[in-house]
Amino acid sequence: MSSRFSRCGWVKLSDPVYVAYHDEEWGKALHGERALFELFCLETQSAGLSWLTVLKKRDGYRKAFADFDLESVANFGEEEIASILQTGEVIKSRPKIEAIIANARLFQRIIHEHGSIDAYFWNYVDGKTIVNDVADYKHAACTSVISDAITKDLKKRGFKFVGSTTIYAFMQACGMVNDHENSCRYKYHDL
Repeated sequence: MSSRFSRCGWVKLSDPVYVAYHDEEWGKALHGERALFELFCLETQSAGLSWLTVLKKRDGYRKAFADFDLESVANFGEEEIASILQTGEVIKSRPKIEAIIANARLFQRIIHEHGSIDAYFWNYVDGKTIVNDVADYKHAACTSVISDAITKDLKKRGFKFVGSTTIYAFMQACGMVNDHENSCRYKYHDL
């Protein structure tokens, strides 16, 4: 198999951060409150930006948002927002920073209703990864009936920076959907 077909076509082979993300994280089943909360927050930050821009600031987000400890972030106020905006380690968008905090508070309600963030999201796919037939990423779906349903529910709850495309990207990233190209050597890892 030539290296040209060893990874999905969207991977920028010249960027080791992107290659590592594709090879080690993208499409693998992700569980756990902190991990899912972090990924959700980062996906909402990428609205209008490239995922690589956010990915390269992930460590800054972890530092700014208490390593994505849900309870801590839910208690952030104006002082923490001002500090985050001054650090320069995250994307300096006050509405997006405020969205992380507001969404953390809303996730507390989801945990109360569903037991966990994990249960809330993974119940939409009956706890199993959906493996799609993707010949070429350029023709792959960017939304689905499920991402539409999740988006509708999250918006009804008041979540910010969520749309079906963002939620579908989250589903791909956390392995609810496996959209690796058929020729990608990572297509069936850890399902």
